[in-house]
Amino acid sequence: MRDQLKTEAEQPPAVPGQRRQVPALTTTPAPAATAALPNALAPAPSAGAAAPARRTAGRPERAEMADRLGYLDSATRRINSALDLAATLRNIGRVLVPTLADAAVVHLRDPLPNVEREPGFPEELRIHHSTGTRIGRRGRPSGLDDRRRSRYGARSTADGGPATPVTRGGALAHALLSRRPAEAAVLGAPGAERTETLLRELYGTRGVARLAAGTSVLALPLRGRKAVLGLLILIRRPPERSGRPVFDAADTATAAHLATQAGLAVDTALRYAREWEIANELQRSMLPLRLPQSHGVRIAQRYLPGERGAQVGGDWYDAVPLPGNRVALIVGDVMGHSLTSAAIMGQLRTSAQTLAALDLPPHEVLYHLDEQAQRLGREQHLATCVYAVYDPIANRVVMANAGHVPPVLVRPDGTAELVELDSGAPIGVGGVDFNSVELPAPPGSALLLFTDGLVETRTRPISDGLEVLRARIAAARWQSPEQLCQEALRILPPGDRGDDIALLGACFDGIPAGDVAHWYLQPRNETPGRARRLAAHTLRRWGLDELSEATELMVSELVTNAVQHATRPVTLSLVRTTRLRCEVGDDSPLLPRPRRTGPEDERGRGLQIVARCADRWGATRLGTGKVVWFEQRLPVQT
Repeated sequence: MRDQLKTEAEQPPAVPGQRRQVPALTTTPAPAATAALPNALAPAPSAGAAAPARRTAGRPERAEMADRLGYLDSATRRINSALDLAATLRNIGRVLVPTLADAAVVHLRDPLPNVEREPGFPEELRIHHSTGTRIGRRGRPSGLDDRRRSRYGARSTADGGPATPVTRGGALAHALLSRRPAEAAVLGAPGAERTETLLRELYGTRGVARLAAGTSVLALPLRGRKAVLGLLILIRRPPERSGRPVFDAADTATAAHLATQAGLAVDTALRYAREWEIANELQRSMLPLRLPQSHGVRIAQRYLPGERGAQVGGDWYDAVPLPGNRVALIVGDVMGHSLTSAAIMGQLRTSAQTLAALDLPPHEVLYHLDEQAQRLGREQHLATCVYAVYDPIANRVVMANAGHVPPVLVRPDGTAELVELDSGAPIGVGGVDFNSVELPAPPGSALLLFTDGLVETRTRPISDGLEVLRARIAAARWQSPEQLCQEALRILPPGDRGDDIALLGACFDGIPAGDVAHWYLQPRNETPGRARRLAAHTLRRWGLDELSEATELMVSELVTNAVQHATRPVTLSLVRTTRLRCEVGDDSPLLPRPRRTGPEDERGRGLQIVARCADRWGATRLGTGKVVWFEQRLPVQT
């Protein structure tokens, strides 16, 4: 048998101008023999190999059968070699033309269906790919494709022209739904009436007129696992023009087998596209739609999914407002690409938000995230993360790193540097100490946090990518965090990305010291009165006398409540930005809650007064106690 199987490389060179064709089968029961081919596939050349030439005189019939089996095997491999719909359709055209047919046209349901369930009767078809013919393109130039997207994100090539309605009981519906074996028809010959009617339904009278008499046509349904997905049209020009005969029974059986494989491949591509879109939407739903814009810092973010073949990743970003007008900046990356990675990313992001709200130091946040990841399963749920806290009043940033790529810090003079942090081990390893590093961040500086998909590609190592990014940020002229993120993305090479990318850019403006007032007050009975006087004096200095009465009242209520529970000095802060913010902190972890008070109650009305007078108010539990805050709009300056 090995001597009878010949690869394409062993075949004699083709005669110039002569097409390679599928060898003819001369066995008497040709359809039955070739119908059994799927169960008799033998090893064959690679997927792109062309079929050998037709049988020459004296060539053994068994060798011809082996050649055809080799063609079927290689064609089946190539049809099923891609998960993308457009690539699958291109592969279908390449294995059929010119080996088996002179032209091939693939019609699919419009819109592309949900293959997870029975889509019902096909209402319309549209050309999604054609090879070797302009029929049905309605005058569009050859090779010019429209990009179309299904409801599940499946992208395919549509060669143009409106959708073709499928009439119940018509020739097109019969070709799609019939379970009888396909039969080739020769245009102009007896018995071709149904096929000619089918072509007129698909391409109109003018389209059919382009096909000369004697053209051989095969119409094959593309069936998925649950329903018919479209129709495959194969065309052979008349023998006097193509140099080969019309479709015979063996060709028909071969085409039917490949149409079955093509239908399953299209079904697989649509299923993969749907799953990819669901996973991508899941990941995007776990990322914040917009980030809070804290005073003293401007923040922008970008997220770019990886190529479709890479599946969904676990990159995330976040920004969490903290007391004292500070903000926590977080970027992380769950290792791996799967739906599980996206789900773990959502859990870690939620945990990071909760830990940030406790106002823990960055290294403590990473320590608790590491514990959480270990509870999820250390073997499969490793992640890297950079956690930074920016203080616009102190003009400093505190950072900790857990196995992540270093961020880029830009100085006010435009110089950029990679922040060398003790990277430690990824989250989920366990037993690793994380360290926080404090750096100056004066007004005019900026910080860029990102995942490794930005700097690591198939052709560029991560060390080179980091240096290219640093140099790009230092050389570019940008004025906003949006421009900073855009400049960072310019280092990406053209083509598909193998990994997703998360970016978080922050421009530090700071809050002037003259707009901040802060006091430590001993927890004594006379402290509320002193707090009122300090607040009134500060508001007069800022020219905010209109807010003095309401602010003094609310400060008095909050400081009175803090003094009743505190064992250490109470903090009082006033910050003037576009709003007036007041914060009162103490060492008691009990958060105040509004409650309904009766006529005889002497306590419990303080928060009701704050809620009535302030525009916004809230309470935040800290590692050493709590902070109760309120905000008011500044009066309009005339």
